[in-house]
Formats: sequence, C-alpha cells, structure tokens
Amino acid sequence: MYDLPPEFHFGLLGWKEDRNQIWPNVSNLNQIPSYPGGLNLQHSIEYWLTLDLLSSVSPNVSRHCTAVLIQNSTQADVIFVPFFSSLSYNRRSKIHGTEKTTMDKILQQKLVKFLKGRDEWRRSGGKNHIIMAHHPNSMLFARRHLGSSMFVLADFGRRLDARDSPSFQERPVLVYFQGAIYRKDGGVIRQKLYHLLKDEKDVHFTFGSVSSGGVRKASRGMSSSKFCLNIAGDTPSSNRLFDAIASHCVPVIISDEIELPFEDVLDYSKFAIFVRASDAVKKGYLMKLLRRIRRDKWIQMWERLKEIGKHFEYEYPSKSGDAVDMIWQMIHRKVSYVHERDGRKNRYDMSQKFLDAI
Repeated sequence: MYDLPPEFHFGLLGWKEDRNQIWPNVSNLNQIPSYPGGLNLQHSIEYWLTLDLLSSVSPNVSRHCTAVLIQNSTQADVIFVPFFSSLSYNRRSKIHGTEKTTMDKILQQKLVKFLKGRDEWRRSGGKNHIIMAHHPNSMLFARRHLGSSMFVLADFGRRLDARDSPSFQERPVLVYFQGAIYRKDGGVIRQKLYHLLKDEKDVHFTFGSVSSGGVRKASRGMSSSKFCLNIAGDTPSSNRLFDAIASHCVPVIISDEIELPFEDVLDYSKFAIFVRASDAVKKGYLMKLLRRIRRDKWIQMWERLKEIGKHFEYEYPSKSGDAVDMIWQMIHRKVSYVHERDGRKNRYDMSQKFLDAI
C-alpha cells in the first residue's frame, strides 16, 4: 500500500496528522475517524479496506488476516491505492470562490502524476494496482489514465439484525419499489414497470429519493415487504439490491447487465429471483410469477438471506466471512486468474526466443 499523504484518505474525514504522521493509530478505536453515515456508506469500501490493511501490522488489533500489508512491493500480490475517491467527489467536487478547478480534480491529477512516476506502476503497467472508484462520478479524470488497474465494486454497507427480521405474515406488502422512476439509458424499464404495477393490489411502487429521510423510509418499506424489485438503472450495480438483502426482503432482479459481488462463491438463485427485462415488461407476467411462489419457498429464501447477510456488512476489526474478508478473497481469485491467463499467453515465448537466437 502506498503511503499517500492524508489529504487523499483520512484527511478527507477531518483527521489531523501529528508530526508528519500519515496514518491514524488504528489500534485505538477512539483515534480512528468515523465514516459519514446514510447514503455515504454504500461508497465506503476504500475506508474499510485501508483500515484492515493498517490493522494487519498492528500487534494490538485482532482480526482475520486474509490480506497482510508488507513493505517490499516486489513481493506483493497487489498494490493498494488508498484514495478515498468517492468521499473526495462528494465533498470536493464543487468550485468555490475564485477556484478554477475543483479540489477533487486536483487530487486526481496529483494521484495520476504520483502513480505514473512509481517503479511499481511501471513494472506492471498498473495491472496489479487496486483502485477504489466506487461512486459512478468519482475519478472521472483519473480513470482515463489509470484504466489498466483493477477497480473493485462493492455497493453495500447497511445493517439489520437478523433476529429482528419480520416473518412472512408480518410483511403485508407483496412487491416493493421506491426510487427514481425516470432514468436514462437502461433505466427506461422502470417507467414501463411503473405503469404496469402502480395500480396492482399489495404493490408499493412510488417515486422516492435519499433526501428527507428517504433511506430510512425505504428500509422500513422493504422490511414490511415480501419481494423487493431491483430494476435496471444507469449503473452496473445497485445498492438497492443490498438494502433488500439487509432487510431480508427477497430481491427480484430485473437487470440483464447487473454485476453481482461474490457470485462465483454465492448462489444467488437460493435467495433471489431473476427475471429477464423482456419478460418483466409483459403485462401480468411479473405479478403472476411472484404470486405463484409459495410461502414455504419464500421462507427458504428468507432464511438464506439471514445467513448470507454478514457477507455484505463492513466492520472493524474485520472477521472471517464479513464484507472486508469476502472482498479480499475476491481480489485474490481475480489475481490468480490474471496470473493463470498471462501464463497461458507466455507458453510459447521461450520457443520463439530459441528461434530468434539462431
């Protein structure tokens, strides 16, 4: 992990370094800056992974050691870039006073210059670098220059105690959706479904936003519903899906392009319903499908949701099977795949070198 100045990470949370200190003392929970709540949590992955790496070399922190920070970069499997890019966008992307460019863009420019000048970047062309650019508008400048690196998507972060999960009979709403109805690109399907479902019995399908307590209202609505719609928007992921998982509301995924985390180790069909977008917009199709799912089948999926919920929860220190641990394992599998792929590409290089030497 690069020792970037605090302005790239914890400084964005108001943390003040002491005597050229780069990192907070992670062995003392009182000295660790807290991450802002609400909608910010879905973009907090860089915060949790950075804390976890720092704790791996702190003797006073007991954690599950999936990833360990080392000093010799030539021995590292991956190089982690600790830039809180989503937080930078949320807090530094507006021009103030006489400024000609945003502080967020200035940080991106500094980061690109820093990385391009490092031997670690030049050795791999950036392919072994892990960069967090989770908010869809974060690092818009830097992405063009750092596209060879690995970007991690993990659109979750909410919590709900499984012990307080309402049962089948305690969820009077059959189908729930609350969010932006009019979206660009692939999100046009939301409009079609709205007109198909808005007058259906036991269906809650309304416009909603994150302001004025919208997140809390949506969480309560999901907790009172049996099925929660996860409809294509204009990004390849959806925090709404993970809100449904946290609320133990069986997700109904209507998005042909959605990217699902940990899908190579989690069988989503055990706790979610997948519907092709072309089928979902057929009149009567979706309601007929959901009304035919029996109570016992729903309970099976509900129980599985309660079991897998821990995989989508961040915590510090990290524990086996939590979101931080699952993300590191996912990165490890990705790196192993890349090494295997590169190995196959290089199979015949030595033969060609022998021929070239003749």
